[in-house]
Formats: sequence, C-alpha cells, structure tokens
Amino acid sequence: MELWYTEKQTETFGITAKIRETLAAEKTDFQDLAMIDTMEFGRMLVLDGMVMTTVKDEFVYHEMVAHPALFTHPNPRHVLVVGGGDGGVIREVLKHPSVEKAVLVEIDGKVIEYSKRFLPEIAGELDNPRVEVIVNDGYMHIHENKNRYDVIMVDSTEPVGPAVHLFERGFYQGIYEALKEDGIFVAQTDNPWFKADLIRKVQKDVREIFPIVHLYCANIPTYPSGLWTFTIGSKKYDPLQVDETKIPEIATKYYTPRLHKAAFVLPRFVEDLCK
Repeated sequence: MELWYTEKQTETFGITAKIRETLAAEKTDFQDLAMIDTMEFGRMLVLDGMVMTTVKDEFVYHEMVAHPALFTHPNPRHVLVVGGGDGGVIREVLKHPSVEKAVLVEIDGKVIEYSKRFLPEIAGELDNPRVEVIVNDGYMHIHENKNRYDVIMVDSTEPVGPAVHLFERGFYQGIYEALKEDGIFVAQTDNPWFKADLIRKVQKDVREIFPIVHLYCANIPTYPSGLWTFTIGSKKYDPLQVDETKIPEIATKYYTPRLHKAAFVLPRFVEDLCK
C-alpha cells in the first residue's frame, strides 16, 4: 500500500508527495503538528496541513530570509527572529560573525522540540551560546522591546491561526519601533499566484511606515506555486545600493553575492503588486 501526503494549497489545487512514514503527529496548544518522511523531499515539518520546511529545499527559504538583510546592514549585532522554531533562519544568522546575539521568539515550543529531534541539520544551532530561545508570542515581544534590534526577521506560517496578527499593520509599526535608528526588517510574504491581495496589502502597510521598501523572490518547490516573496523594510540602508563585490562568500547553497540584487528583479506581474 502506498501512502501519500497532500497539501491543499487552494480550494482547487494542491501538491502531493509519497511518504515513507509519519514520524510524529500532535495537536499542540496552537496548531496541528506533524513530522513526516517523504520519498522526494526527505523529512518534512507540517503545521495545520501546510508544509513549513523540508530537508531537501529548506536552504532556499532560510538563506533568503537571513542574508539579504544581514548583508545590507553594515554591522548587525543584535538580531531577532520571530517564529522560525525549526531553527533554519537562526543557523543562517550565525554565519555572520558580527552578530553577537540572535534571539528566537517562537510561540509553540513543540515546534522547537520536534525540530531538534527530527531536523537536526536545520535546528542544530538553537543551542549555540550566541542564541537566546524564548517560547512566547512574538507579537508581544516586539511591542515590549523598543529600539533594541539591528535586524528583525519574521519567519511565520501563512496568515492563519496564531500567525494572523503577524501580517497586520500594527505589527509592522511595532517592528519599526523595536528596531534601532538604522534597523532593517524582513518578512516572508507568501506567493504572488494565489495571494496577490496579501502582497498588495503588506506592501501598502509597510510603505506607510518604512522609507525604504522592496520585494524580492526565490524559488521554493514545496511552497504554494514555487515562487515565494519576501518584503524588506529599512530605515536607512537600501539593499539595492549594496556593493556585491564586497559581500564575502559564505557557506550557502542558494544565496550568492551576485544573487543579492538579482533577487529584487521582479516579473512584471509581481512588480505590479508593489505599485
């Protein structure tokens, strides 16, 4: 008998993968969590029926959340990651020697627990002494810490369940206030094929708060449509003004110095969402 996992990405479209076994499944205090082992993408974290990360393609998302912002800021020392309990973004943040402390605020401690157990190649840096892990509401953490961080990264699920308020204008305003005077933030902002209205709204909200705002893209096969967007907001530094010849080579599989600016070159239909 064959076992298959299907993510219903819209009411009429989904993706499916053949699985070896279900490693864990639990209804946490916040969401339905599952770890499954797939034939094509290896071990996979699923929350509320949505693929969060897989061993095969996780590097794309985690590198593209972390490195564009960290190479735009000239001296990122204090970094906050909201969500991201699998630890992938934290792993990438720690590749930057200027970072003295990386704070992870994840609302669901079970995500951290299961990621450490089943995704050690992703979660392996969560116990690094430069990392502080806080199991709490990232929304509240943002509003309780003013003028504290150089860079803030929002590694959230799609805007359902506990992540809904992480896509609201008030959250972005809180991020602005939690950043230092030259701070930068980045957030995943879903895909342009199925969530065009969400991208338009986020762009509008962030542009009303930050003086420098850009959208950029990456290809992530297991995310809806495969084309994924990220929104970066900056108080001072423009990622398009970075001299890529001065970006040092680090251990990555997707991000490169040449890709830094190229990621901001958008297909016209995506570019139109930013107007």
